[in-house]
Amino acid sequence: MSTHDDIVSIRVDGESIQGTVVAPAMLIPGVLFVHGWGGSQQQYIARAHEVAALGCICLTFDLRGHVETRARYETVSREDNLQDVTAAYESLARHPGVDPTRIAVVGSSYGGYLAVILCATKPVKWLALRAPALYRDADWQLPKTQLAQHQGLGAYRLEVVRPGESRALQACAQFEGDVLIVESELDLIVPHQVIANYRAACSRARSVTNRVIAGSDHGLSNEAAQSAYSELLLVWLKEMIAGPPPSKDLAPEPAKEVAVAEHA
Repeated sequence: MSTHDDIVSIRVDGESIQGTVVAPAMLIPGVLFVHGWGGSQQQYIARAHEVAALGCICLTFDLRGHVETRARYETVSREDNLQDVTAAYESLARHPGVDPTRIAVVGSSYGGYLAVILCATKPVKWLALRAPALYRDADWQLPKTQLAQHQGLGAYRLEVVRPGESRALQACAQFEGDVLIVESELDLIVPHQVIANYRAACSRARSVTNRVIAGSDHGLSNEAAQSAYSELLLVWLKEMIAGPPPSKDLAPEPAKEVAVAEHA
């Protein structure tokens, strides 16, 4: 199936952030890609083309504080970036070729965290999280770059955190769609306990598929890991879009896969 790119400008808080819609010429589900902290939409354009070829309209975009708005890297907050994600979602949902009842959100690291919170306010049918980060709810307006120091994230991410203690996990607890959670086996930024917290929170999800990319680090910093993740995501999305969801699977499985220089 042939695809084409449309460059779009997304309005948020009186400013513009740039995005790229990758789409085939037919009415189909929408897929929103949310990059991690320090990343960009360019890391997901190729993957968006692959997903679009399954019969989806895909939107990638740059969070504020990145690329053209890099000057705001030190000052942009989680609230700013959540507004970016919300504006991007609304832009995709308004696309004339998108079925607004069939939207998937794919988020990595910090982008996964924002994607989960988005689900509390917007209808999302499928949610794919790769190494989703977790933060304390406090300091919501604080610049993102100051969170690690102020929140003691290294220790926090080793704790058992329940939905009632976290805005993101509470959103997971309320989500009733299908979920894919992908963990990196050697992740030193988002350790296994964070993944376990997210997995346990998805108690109302229609299905939960948990996979581990063997031998990979947080950023999937080698080609093998990148390819593995792309394959996992494509297979899962194809299954979700074209057929019935899999049985609920809460047990992590090693998966062939392999790496993006993003931080949580």
